[in-house]
Order: sequence, then structure tokens, then C-alpha cells
Amino acid sequence: MIKSVLLSAAGLRLGYRDVSVVDNVSFQLARGDVLAVVGHNGSGKSTLIKTLLGALPTLAGNMSWPAGPPQRIAYLGQRTEFDSRFPIRVRDLAAMGAWSGLGFLGRVDDACRSRIEAALTRTGTAQIADMPLHKLSAGQLQRALFARTMVQDAPLILLDEPFTAVDQTTEAALLDLIDSWAAEGRAVILVLHDLSAVLQHCNSALLLGDGRALFGTPKETLAPRNLLDMGYMSRGQAAWIEGMYTQEEAGRV
Repeated sequence: MIKSVLLSAAGLRLGYRDVSVVDNVSFQLARGDVLAVVGHNGSGKSTLIKTLLGALPTLAGNMSWPAGPPQRIAYLGQRTEFDSRFPIRVRDLAAMGAWSGLGFLGRVDDACRSRIEAALTRTGTAQIADMPLHKLSAGQLQRALFARTMVQDAPLILLDEPFTAVDQTTEAALLDLIDSWAAEGRAVILVLHDLSAVLQHCNSALLLGDGRALFGTPKETLAPRNLLDMGYMSRGQAAWIEGMYTQEEAGRV
């Protein structure tokens, strides 16, 4: 089945003002794709996200939206960008996802309320919907933030390291949600460090490092030689990944 291309990037140079962070970034994103962005600290992952959001201009290259830029882009930033002491409940946080579609002095209608309740249910936060944010565990807060993201009902979703400080059970549940978004035809760009999650849940990968970029299938792009060459891991770690890939292949025989 041919997917509808949402975004095409060719030869992007990303950075701040005249300072380049990464060059020659090229990739394509279609509806239903889950693109993993992988790279060492300072490789340009968050710079890419900010560029896609329009907060930073491209320094060179071309970024095109064949069907036009989406009216809404859902964004979930890193945990350090969010203050959990903000005095609101989980339900209020989820409802914030609807603000962009309400307009000035807009009101939440029945359809919007249904969307909020559905998001709370799907993220497993319905039972804690009236709890204040400061009483939540790290995993509960991240589920609530995912609920807010769902309520935005956007065709493109950007997630910047969404699994920091959450347990494996919560990560697995949120990855299942991402799978469901892709099945609905939404495109997801996901900054991620868990290579096993990338291999299982993403259909493409963008590896950033040493000022360069590689794009392709997760298995090809995140090959141990590439991870080593672009500074993502040490030689010993690359050998361990090679062994993991070999065991996976042996299990399929």
C-alpha cells in the first residue's frame, strides 16, 4: 500500500543562527510512519524537533509538505520542560490539548469532552483524573501528558525523549499507544534511546552524530558499524548490539 507523504526533507542544515549542529539531514515521513530519531547528546535531535515546530529556521536545504503544512502538530517535550507543581488536575492537563482548536473564549463542547474522556481511558489515567499533578508518580505524569497529546488530535506527533524516568510497564503501554496512532494514519517522530524499542515499534530511523545524518530502515541505519562511526556508542557496546542482532536472526530461523 502506497502511503501519503506528509513531510519530505532534503539536505537540511540545522543549528542556531550561523552555528551548524548537523548537516545534510534528509528523510521522508508518510502518514502511519513512526520515525525514530537517535543520536548522542548534542547531535541535533532536539534541534530537529524545534525546527519542525517552526521555532528554528533551517540554515540550508529544503523541507516540503506535499499536502501543505498540518494545521496542528502535537508536541510532547522533555520532562525538564514541564513543571509538575502547576496547580491543576490530571483532567485539566488533558483538556489543555483542546485549547488550540477552541479559539478565543471557546468552550469545551460534548465532542471535546468525549475526546478528553477517551484519552484519559486509553492512557490509564481515568481513575486518577481528579488528582493534582504534584501527587503523581513519574509514570502517571507521563501518561497524563500523553493524554494531553492525544486530545490535540493532530496528524503529526513529535515526542522528545518521552520515556525518561518511567518504568518498563509504563513505557510498554505508551509504545502501544504510539502503535495505535500509526494505525490511525498519524505520523510520529520519536526521539528515543532504547534501540530494542526502535526495532520493534518504528518503521524508519534517523541517526544523527558527528555532524552527519543517516536515514533508512531501523535495522540498516542502526547497524553497529554506524552507531560506532557516528559516536553513539563505544566499540564494546557496538559488539554487544551485534550479538543482539545475531541472536534475533537465529531465533527467526
